[in-house]
Amino acid sequence: MLKTGIKTKAYAAFSTEGDTKPLEIVRREPGPTDVLIDIKFCGICHSDIHMAKGEWGQTVYPVVPGHEIAGIVNSVGDKVTKFKVGDHVGVGCMVDSCGECEACAEGEEQYCSKMVLTYGVLERDGKTMTYGGYSERVTVDERFVVRIPDELPLDKAAPLLCAGITTYSPLIHWGAGPGKKVAVVGVGGLGHMGIKLAAALGADVTSISRSDSKKADAQKMGATNHIATSDKAACEAAAEQFDLIINTVSSAADMNLYLGMLKRDGVMVLVGAPPDTLPVHPFALIPRRKSLAGSTIGGIRETQEMLDFCAKHNIGSDIELITIDQVNKAYERIEKSDVRYRFVIDMSSLSGK
Repeated sequence: MLKTGIKTKAYAAFSTEGDTKPLEIVRREPGPTDVLIDIKFCGICHSDIHMAKGEWGQTVYPVVPGHEIAGIVNSVGDKVTKFKVGDHVGVGCMVDSCGECEACAEGEEQYCSKMVLTYGVLERDGKTMTYGGYSERVTVDERFVVRIPDELPLDKAAPLLCAGITTYSPLIHWGAGPGKKVAVVGVGGLGHMGIKLAAALGADVTSISRSDSKKADAQKMGATNHIATSDKAACEAAAEQFDLIINTVSSAADMNLYLGMLKRDGVMVLVGAPPDTLPVHPFALIPRRKSLAGSTIGGIRETQEMLDFCAKHNIGSDIELITIDQVNKAYERIEKSDVRYRFVIDMSSLSGK
């Protein structure tokens, strides 16, 4: 942790129990190309829970989660050219990269081997730990700050910085659009954004969930069909129906069931990150030349493209707004799939403003 800089109130997890508690951290004073952001809202991603509880085996405590950050520019360094005081801005899952490798040159910073996550890792100096958005403010190099269009409310825009771009990127990469049949597995924080975005891109969208409890919601978001995996007949009828499946679930699921729903040459993309190993039978892929792929977030250029697309199509996240002291309860509810569809923390509850 920095010893000198801007003292900042935050909430952190201190052990694998995952409970968050107050912690004072220090943010760096803005350098020449830095933007100091007053955080107004921060979404809660399932990744926050995995990290808080050490479920991925890489957590360094204390950890301040949060990579769906929406706020207002407080100040900028003297060489900043993209932003000014008062701008509505966002920070997603990364805050730095090497800027020199092939991935960075192609605007795919998320695949840089030296990419620095927004929280829970050492910065490129190898000494300073990154801390996330469960805090009053954050200092970020302007290269990793995006502009939030005025048409998007900051609270509903916050989850777009992870849930939005995590689903938008594979939809674009694998060509979702008119004439394509797309299924989204899981109607949750990621899935509800996948449905909205796929529908806005012009695809024929089907939602897939364990039951019909979210069917009506999914249809309001743009799904034209819904499959409950508890309905064996409905699953059998969906065999070889889809060009693309976006699988958003963060728990163990039957990959072979979903792969059976792909057309020849179809692709299922994993964007959820369950801690469990997911078995796949070779013959779920081989006979029909199907593919199983993975995708992470998008680069900064694509993230800005996604935000502008959402502004044009009036797409925001469906949220439940909470105060910072409700985070632990929110974690419990997320693990029970009891949220429609993204918790967002009102960070004024931390600063008292």
